[in-house]
Amino acid sequence: MNFPKTNKHLPKGLYIIYEDDAILVIDKPAGLLGVSSEKEKERTAYYALTDYVRKGCAKSNKRIFIVHRIDKDTSGVLVFAKSEKAKLFLQDHWKETRKKYLAVVHGKFKKKSDIITSYLTGSKALRVYSTPDKESGKLSRTAYRVIKETNNYSLLEIDLLTGRKHQIRVHMAEAGNPVAGDIKYGRHDPHCPRMALHALSISFKHPASRKQLTFRTDIPDIFQKLVGHIPSIDDL
Repeated sequence: MNFPKTNKHLPKGLYIIYEDDAILVIDKPAGLLGVSSEKEKERTAYYALTDYVRKGCAKSNKRIFIVHRIDKDTSGVLVFAKSEKAKLFLQDHWKETRKKYLAVVHGKFKKKSDIITSYLTGSKALRVYSTPDKESGKLSRTAYRVIKETNNYSLLEIDLLTGRKHQIRVHMAEAGNPVAGDIKYGRHDPHCPRMALHALSISFKHPASRKQLTFRTDIPDIFQKLVGHIPSIDDL
């Protein structure tokens, strides 16, 4: 579903791609937190959108509700609810939501499509990793398909089958193909000034109309700079 994007009264690079009485769908730029952290409370998409729905009136009772998250350095589609009822509906039906990502990763894959499965857990240093211990780890499944290969990179379409913290980044790094620009799980890449991970589209049932909606964002320019021309992927 294509809608004109607007960023009136919003930070640079943050766009609203759809809004109605129940939901707010945005295109978040890389480098902007979706929601607040211990270190940052105001420079977030959530803070900017709260101000947007209040139209600058701090005393307004209008608010938005967090439905899901994407990493600060990941760009792409992010959904907020405009009521608690809408939020609970979306979260209750989250397993039915389809989320597609694009990633540019280092190297090539022997299998051009596969599902990576592991149990993910976290360390005290806030790093996520796979563990053989099914009790301490959470089942995590990432489906990928190679769209294009170059000498140094592979462009992947990724179906996020579960939504664990840093899931795609960890699965790619542990496969030996870290996401380009991912300093935490990969390595510094002078050709990639940001992490090459993008939430391309999301499909879910609308909390009020119950219609199935799909929203898609544009592919960031850095992806073509890394892998050259990207073939048509309108069916993603």
